[in-house]
Amino acid sequence: MDMHPVDIFIEGNRIKKIGKGINGEASQTIDATGKAVIPGLINGHTHAAMTLFRGFADDMKLMPWLEERIWPNEAKLTQEDVYWGSKLACLEMIKSGTTTFLDMYQKFSATADAVEEMGIRGFLSPTCFDWFDPVQTEKGKQECERHYKQAEAYGPRVRYTVGPHAIYTVSGPFLQWIDRFAREKNVLIHLHLSETEGEVKNSIEKFGLSPVRYLYKLGVLSPRLVIAHGIYVDDDEIRMLADHDVKVVHNPASNLKLASGIRFKFKEMKDAGIKVGLGTDGCSSSNNLDMIETMKLASLIGKAWRKDPETLTAREMLDAATSVGADILGLDAGRLEEGALADLVLVDLKIPAFTPNFNFVSNLVYAANGSCVDTVICDGKVLMQGRKVPHEEEIMEEAARRAYDLMKR
Repeated sequence: MDMHPVDIFIEGNRIKKIGKGINGEASQTIDATGKAVIPGLINGHTHAAMTLFRGFADDMKLMPWLEERIWPNEAKLTQEDVYWGSKLACLEMIKSGTTTFLDMYQKFSATADAVEEMGIRGFLSPTCFDWFDPVQTEKGKQECERHYKQAEAYGPRVRYTVGPHAIYTVSGPFLQWIDRFAREKNVLIHLHLSETEGEVKNSIEKFGLSPVRYLYKLGVLSPRLVIAHGIYVDDDEIRMLADHDVKVVHNPASNLKLASGIRFKFKEMKDAGIKVGLGTDGCSSSNNLDMIETMKLASLIGKAWRKDPETLTAREMLDAATSVGADILGLDAGRLEEGALADLVLVDLKIPAFTPNFNFVSNLVYAANGSCVDTVICDGKVLMQGRKVPHEEEIMEEAARRAYDLMKR
């Protein structure tokens, strides 16, 4: 990334001009002396309102964690709970430089309201389950139709995507219907896949095929499909994903914390032509939404298990969290280019993590964390300046109150 003084002129929600000494009238001028500008970060997989479960039910295996602690408490969530949990997530993402996220959760309109009010971009996937019950399948189809129509009431920063949870909670016929629905409506599909060895084993026992091969047999691999995790895939499955232009999002923090696995094949996927982004997962399994920390984890884990310090470079990680993430979502962002959406982050260089600053990208990925973010602009609007976000104290207080109350119900 070039490090030289430059002016950026924003008109509406786009970057109008980049250059030195730009003249012209502006409604607001930001002095970015001592700061670096990067594209807004893109969180490719999370569950926003699970901020309410931060620090709850830690140090457990995935399935007991889901079945015994998370799902029973999620069943008690109200619309207001999800709204405040999502506002807290948006606040945390803004304060750590994220301007766009791909979400999967319940109560679509509550998350959409939070996104609309907080000013960032949300690609929102209401979670679909049918538990292999044809009656629930029909209800799920109606819910997809309803949420798609609901999304029309929101501005362009809120985008609807379909969210089938996983192949062990969603039947093959429902997955096939979702594929047709997504193609008809031109929306993305957001799916957990090949997250654990147990999932792969159960897939082979139940369907006679590994997860990717099962989706191939169903005929639902497509450019609209974004899979989260994808740890346990072999070379043939990588080719299948690449041949169908399926996108993959790596979630290193939750993979580590839930001990799902570390051998994510970032390099092999990228070499095959697969677009690989980065995500934090939800706050109950990664505990924060800091994409700068996520870049570091992804790089270091990949270097360690390969025993190769030259792979998964800092530059690759920043690209995965910006331009590649934007490409996965079909978003004209993630780049500092004239004409691109004005989603920008100012990083404070006057902190120890950037001292000395021989290589800004290396320092950003390996030395810094989200606290280095000073200013955030999304869709041409300033959401945070000087690390201050409007109403942040109220958001934290109300979200905490609701989280504590939830556990008493």
